[in-house]
Amino acid sequence: MTRRVALMMMTSLVAAAPVMAQNAPVAPAAMRAAPAERRAETHHAGTFAGQALRYTAVVEDNIVPAADGTPGASIVTTAYLREGVKDVRRRPVLFAFNGGPGAGSAMLNTKALGPMIRAEEPAGAAPTMAGASTAPLVANADSVLDAVDLVFVDPVGTGVSRALPGVDAKQYYNADADVRSVQQAIAHWLKVHRREASPRYVMGESYGTVRAGLLMRDRAALRFDGVMLVALVGRTPGPDLPFITALPTMAAGRWFHRPDTRDGKSVRQVYDEAVAFAQTDYASALIRGGSMAAGEREAMARRVAAMIGVDPALVLANALRVPKNVWMFNLLKDRGLRTGLLDVRVTAPLPADQEGDGALDDPALAVVPTGAKKDGKPFNPADVGPVPNPVFGAHLTHDLKFPTQDIYYAVNFSANAAWKHDPTIDAVRPVADAMRADPKLRLFWTAGVYDLTTPAYEARYGLDQAGIPAERLTAEIFDGPHGVYEGVANRAKFAAAVRGFVALR
Repeated sequence: MTRRVALMMMTSLVAAAPVMAQNAPVAPAAMRAAPAERRAETHHAGTFAGQALRYTAVVEDNIVPAADGTPGASIVTTAYLREGVKDVRRRPVLFAFNGGPGAGSAMLNTKALGPMIRAEEPAGAAPTMAGASTAPLVANADSVLDAVDLVFVDPVGTGVSRALPGVDAKQYYNADADVRSVQQAIAHWLKVHRREASPRYVMGESYGTVRAGLLMRDRAALRFDGVMLVALVGRTPGPDLPFITALPTMAAGRWFHRPDTRDGKSVRQVYDEAVAFAQTDYASALIRGGSMAAGEREAMARRVAAMIGVDPALVLANALRVPKNVWMFNLLKDRGLRTGLLDVRVTAPLPADQEGDGALDDPALAVVPTGAKKDGKPFNPADVGPVPNPVFGAHLTHDLKFPTQDIYYAVNFSANAAWKHDPTIDAVRPVADAMRADPKLRLFWTAGVYDLTTPAYEARYGLDQAGIPAERLTAEIFDGPHGVYEGVANRAKFAAAVRGFVALR
């Protein structure tokens, strides 16, 4: 996984103090002891999917070990549990987390699944970081709490999950240690709440799909009945596949920004046509490469250009392979604009130097002003630091009564900057292996047609190549961005899809 891809997978986004103990001296193992675990329980009522019910919210520490085996960190979980259930052994429970790496779970919680959500921003409002938004929390009639208990997991360095005093948090900032700590926290939660026999599901979004996929490697330690991947991080090896799999999303972006080219077609029709073209004529042209006659190459450039909305000369200049950055900076160049990456519908003024890389300067991410530089260089994660979410933080301490003085980090860019990436990781393969070993294990996958960070076709290609059994795959493509549940209609559709998947057991 490249650093650029990791940066582009932030899902909620303001600098603040560094993570507790991140730079503190490391204490000798013999001096460290497990702290008393904090726990807050409150009771609430709500109406979800038309059902009036009461539920319990439980926010608590789950202490996980450091590399030396001693108590190392607290992973804080926020759970919402339906009351009045006769047999909790039959009641499903869903563990959910976001991505980053370095993102807390507040986005999935307060934008999609939880009983309280962010109020909708006014139509046409500019994108804001989830942490910077002052929109209050309101009741979420689409919450899936009627069908499944919800446990939101904040990995170390996110939310209010922290390394313990004297422990270096950086030891958790790699895929293996991160997965191990989350696995231990979930197992601890199941044991404490006596839910080991309950049907269980895990949902990861963006980089969280990597975490969810890797959790499938050790099913003896932690078993799930279903895996749910939102905005899957796919792998497209080779010189041509990245361009083939990104083309349908570029076509969707052209459809959105240039309505005069729609010819009465919906965005899904355009997307599907682009997938068919990418799989056939376009893939064949890239394979043929220099053996194509000049006339054929020019004709193909015109077809590609018409599909994705750029000049044929630009397609030819890039050997028929238009990089994401080139497309983002040229689709709306005549208007002096660039597109976003997490959401290609979002625009920002075209920077004079056009050196942005679509990561931190992505206008859909709303982290730093487009083209902003520090000492003449693009921003990097360390320049941003942790991003607090004061609205959810207040909800956690005031409404849910969790006793902490720590700031709730929606996204910790310091953790992201320190993350040790492994570019060889393929999150889909462990899922496919687990499905072959367990004929009852099922997979849920969603993607947005306007997401150029983790393009829908890129993810679908990875699922198809891994050999995921089609009869156990639930797939939903949304007319939305990286956060597929963005917007009232998408949120309702997303919730319905989750309910349907859980009901299949």
